[in-house]
Amino acid sequence: MTGAVEALRALHVRRPQGDPLILPGPWDAASARALAEAGFEALATPSAGVAAALGYADGETPADEMFAAVARITRAVDVPVTADIEDGYGLAPKELVERLLAAGAVGCNIEDSTGGALKDPREHADYLAEFCAAAAGRILLNARVDTFVHGDGDPEQAVERAALYVAAGAECVYPIMAPVAVLPLLRSGIEGPLNALALLTPDGPSPAALGELGATRITFGPQLQRRAAASAAELAAGLRQ
Repeated sequence: MTGAVEALRALHVRRPQGDPLILPGPWDAASARALAEAGFEALATPSAGVAAALGYADGETPADEMFAAVARITRAVDVPVTADIEDGYGLAPKELVERLLAAGAVGCNIEDSTGGALKDPREHADYLAEFCAAAAGRILLNARVDTFVHGDGDPEQAVERAALYVAAGAECVYPIMAPVAVLPLLRSGIEGPLNALALLTPDGPSPAALGELGATRITFGPQLQRRAAASAAELAAGLRQ
């Protein structure tokens, strides 16, 4: 597993501008295998996509079921997998590390909000510091910053939160749903790799365009799972005709 986390870590560093790391989001073992066979070097599970596959609403998946789903995904592929574990499910940092490693994940997202409200950033930074100490380099932490979904959308506040989380040991920062226009400002103010969410819409910027604006890595949340579900529904409708 040490080799896997180092491989994931290496994919984040010294990336040319406009060439971000693209991490599609599998929701089960079959989708993970398909994405790995397509040539992606690493995968990032989306909690909302996994929740939907398990029959839960976003944010309502029991921790045991989420970690079991992540384990099925990691067993199905030979590439590094980073897992979206929401706000940590109320687990102590050491236990959270143990659960991730047992599931085979070598990276994770941890949100800085709970129940739709932002956490105190310094208290959250302390939690992340404990997590990183327990991980001892075995897990790459992508610290999610929820200023643009549960806060007032102030980019400066996002930069301030990010600085605390990087100081705590985060190796990547994810200001989810940050407007494209503020990516250059975030890039200039945040140390280290920057994760951006790409929207799979006809008028959305491409991953390369997001990279030109400063994104180091690109994720897609549950969009692939939702498209697959929509395709299945379309196929099912055709079968009934």
